[in-house]
Amino acid sequence: MPLVVLCGIPCSGKSKRVEELKKHVESTTDRPVYIVSDESVGIDKNAVYADSRQEKDARAKLKSATEKKLTKETVVILDSLNYIKGYRYELFCLIKLLQTPHCVIHCDTNPPVASQWNQERESSEQYTQEIFDGLVMRFEPPDSRHRWDSPLFTIQTGDELPCKDICDAIFHRKAPPPNASTQTQPLSSTNFLHELDKITQEVVNTLLDAQKTAVPGDFIHIPGAGDKLYLSHVVTAPELRRHRRQFITYTKMHPVDDTSKLTNIFVQYLNNSIK
Repeated sequence: MPLVVLCGIPCSGKSKRVEELKKHVESTTDRPVYIVSDESVGIDKNAVYADSRQEKDARAKLKSATEKKLTKETVVILDSLNYIKGYRYELFCLIKLLQTPHCVIHCDTNPPVASQWNQERESSEQYTQEIFDGLVMRFEPPDSRHRWDSPLFTIQTGDELPCKDICDAIFHRKAPPPNASTQTQPLSSTNFLHELDKITQEVVNTLLDAQKTAVPGDFIHIPGAGDKLYLSHVVTAPELRRHRRQFITYTKMHPVDDTSKLTNIFVQYLNNSIK
């Protein structure tokens, strides 16, 4: 279940290289290849890359689609800009958690050449010049000295894609060892997940009900919790669902022995998260 991460400025030839690698893998192995791209998750590039919030959501969609497709046999190629080093680090943490090798392919095309290729596209597929220039300015090139950018294959215009070396990197290298923070620990009891889901949902429901009569600045009593929940502002249901999902994800990795403590731990988490 290796992951291949493409990166490069807009119109640098990434999709062409993806097709070359896909064809090579499918012709030399029996592994299926799945491509995750802006198009596959429905990203409108000129709208998304003009708005930082939409762009953040788009990166989350790409990461989620990538995670879902990673299996023991599938090779997943992430065909997107992937121009932020922090985002490439997130992908590295993902492959550490899933215990699979990965590599990065940087399509290092000169901006004037990429700009010309952009202009030669169908008008509906072009980046606007403003968006193109902005993405070029914000691009953070990969560095093989960083473990999340290694192994790194830098491909320039006219270079032949080293498909064999790339396959050696993703099929014959050991996966990076997991960190303690990414390694899922064994659950402390058979009904732990059930209790975690039930308790956190009860806290959310209690808070939503209490907000009907409470005002910002109130302390809300949550049954089963020693601490009270400070209501700094009215918290929406989507915001609570997001905090609940994050807490559940964290707690799965760091389970507690006594589930009766979960309510108070969740209240403490919310007090720190809801600002």
